Amino acid sequence: MTTAYITHPDCLRHEMGAGHPESPARLNAINEQMRTSGMLDELRCLEAPLADADDLKRVHRPAYVDLIFANAPTEGYVQLDPDTAMNPHSLSAARRAAGAGLLAVDEVMAGRSVNAFCAVRPCGHHATQVRSMGFCIFNNIGVAAAYALEKKGLDRVAIIDFDVHHGNGTEDMFSAPQWRDRVLMASFFQHPFYPYSGTANPAPNMINVPLAEGSGGAAAKQAIEAQWLPALENFKPEMILISAGFDAHREDLLGGMALVEADYAWITHEMMALAARHSQQRIVSMLEGGYNLSALGRSAVAHVKTLTEH
Repeated sequence: MTTAYITHPDCLRHEMGAGHPESPARLNAINEQMRTSGMLDELRCLEAPLADADDLKRVHRPAYVDLIFANAPTEGYVQLDPDTAMNPHSLSAARRAAGAGLLAVDEVMAGRSVNAFCAVRPCGHHATQVRSMGFCIFNNIGVAAAYALEKKGLDRVAIIDFDVHHGNGTEDMFSAPQWRDRVLMASFFQHPFYPYSGTANPAPNMINVPLAEGSGGAAAKQAIEAQWLPALENFKPEMILISAGFDAHREDLLGGMALVEADYAWITHEMMALAARHSQQRIVSMLEGGYNLSALGRSAVAHVKTLTEH
């Protein structure tokens, strides 16, 4: 079995205006590094389907999903919040980004792929039940997690988030009592930093580890070994979903942490070992942040290369 690599050209057509850091160049950088490294030859390359409204409404309020569908522009831009806009291609891109996670869950549950990486944008982990935020329209990892639980018969899934920013949207969704026995979320993030959340009375199924500006691989490793892994071992997830943001890299100036490619490979290896013990190796990883194009491409290759070493 191989690692699935799921993307779609529609994800390149979403853009939010000149100079916006969340640009199509991000995905081009990843695809180019995958090509030049020879990784694409080792992967099962698939096109992301469109998530439909019902898929999105498992975690987003129906009124919010309907609002996004109804207000998608046919020309120009619609500003959803100070950081996030839609162009005429954004709705399709956002549906492909969420749809990639659905296909990835299908792939690993059917055994066609041992694990999957979704190279998609817009990113998702800041989108809450009721609003866009921080470059995110729909919460891709949340959509995938709810699909795995409600449509694929799983009882417990873990969500891992190593983006430099706290995944406030994902926490917003899965802190609700009905999810607490079924979803465990483990994350580290720079603090204090956007979106200034994750430290005030988290729900018991949230393993949030705030890290200071300048923290590098040693601090991340300590957080994972001391706080993530004991909780994850006790939880015994049947699938691991990863919000794979690479903006904690030391070259990424949108953040202030100091991870390098080897750190992402180590984290990935630890999650694979956990998945081998509890999850039948099932991992679905989805791109979140990462804005230094070179560091983003190199980090994504390190992550995906590790995923192929199953």
